[in-house]
Parts: sequence; structure tokens; C-alpha cells
Amino acid sequence: MRRPSLAVLCTPIFVYLVAPTLIVVPMAFSASTFLEFPPAHLSMRWFNEYITDERWLLATWRSLRVAFSVMVLATVIGTLAALALQQARGRTATLLKLLILSPIMLPVIIYAIAVYALYSRLHLVGTDLGLVLAHTILAVPFVFLTVTATSARYNVLLDRAAASSGAGPWRTFWEIRLPLIRRGVLAGALFAFITSFDEVVVALFVGGLDATLPKRMFDELRWNLNPTIAAVATILVSLTTLVLWAGMRSRRPIARES
Repeated sequence: MRRPSLAVLCTPIFVYLVAPTLIVVPMAFSASTFLEFPPAHLSMRWFNEYITDERWLLATWRSLRVAFSVMVLATVIGTLAALALQQARGRTATLLKLLILSPIMLPVIIYAIAVYALYSRLHLVGTDLGLVLAHTILAVPFVFLTVTATSARYNVLLDRAAASSGAGPWRTFWEIRLPLIRRGVLAGALFAFITSFDEVVVALFVGGLDATLPKRMFDELRWNLNPTIAAVATILVSLTTLVLWAGMRSRRPIARES
């Protein structure tokens, strides 16, 4: 608000991004059997449809199960890669960084086709393991970038001080480095979870008949369009908003202390 020109520029963008949500949420409370805006009558019918439909619940639990597994794997791999390449220089280090970041530079449809061609030979199509591995490759770059950005401000002299005091590499990492870069690690873990939970293209190719939640929503949009999709979207938007609000609240005391 201190920069009127910036506010004038950002307000239309904000409205453009939020407007679809302002349409979808009211439709979730419609009593009609079709998507209707504005709804003529209000009802919680479609939320009840979601929580009582076994197919929706199975898709939700599968998405959560896969996303949590991806979050753990991608966080470990991405963090270790970022720390290993933090001080690395030269052509080899550059090639390794490009290799790690390549999944987010490659069109996802090309990646999905390649994964399907490989999984069809390994009999991993339709398995949770196949989804976890495919989504982990997509999520690692986000962890790598956030941890790398956080580690850039880390003073390596702290490692030398810890070593001179008798601390080994693992103790130095757990007691000194990790607490200082934990914000980047947590942010990367969150990005990894969202990347997996929200991914639909790879799930369409290798997810099999037991759909993930985004794939289930995509199938419903094609074959059985009804307000249940709006109800699911409303729940996801509400949970995302709650997480962001909690994150902002948790940062306030830290900002005041500093």
C-alpha cells in the first residue's frame, strides 16, 4: 500500500487469480445436480457425497500416501544433493546441477511418456512405488533449490569450529548446520508434498485404474460433471489457506524478536 503504482499493477493480477475460486466455492454449496452459479439453493449435499463415496476416499488416501512418501524421499535426496554441491565448482558440478534441475525444465508430458515406456517393461504401471519414484524425480529439484538458497548464507567456518571442538561430521550436521537451514528444508518438503499431491499428467499415464485425487477429479470433469468436484476443490483451497495462515502466524513472533 505504500507503493500505489505497485498496488495498481498487482490488483488486477490478484483478482484474475482469485476470481475462479470465488466462482467454484459457491458452486460447491449448490443443491443442484449440475454446476450452477450462482446456486439457486444452498446445500451440503456434495460435501457429504465426497466423504461417503468410497472411490473419492480411496483416491484421497492414495494421494496422501504417495505424497508423504515423496516428501520424505525428495527432502532427503534434495537436501543431501544441495549440501554436496554447495561448495562444488567446475564443469562437473554444473552438469550435476543441470541434471538435478532437468525434470522441471522438461515438459511434463514428455517425462510422463518416457516414464510410462520404462514402467511398462518393469511392471510398475499402476503401483504406488511407481508413482512415488516418478513424483520424487519431479520434486527433488524444488528441494534442491530451496536448500541451496538457504545454505548460501551458511558460514562454513562453523563447520571448522565444530571440528576443532571434536564434533564429527554427523554431529556437526545435526546440531549446527541443520538447525540453521531447517527453514529451507521445511519449505522444500512442503513443495515436494504439493508437487506430488497436485500432479495429474504422470498419474494419468502410470497411475493405473486406482486413481489419485487429481486424476479422479480429471476423470470426473470428463465423464461425470457434478458439484462434487467443486466441493473437493473447496476443501483443498480451505486446507491450503489454513496452512498458509498458520505459517504466517508462526513467523510473527520471530519477526518481533528480531
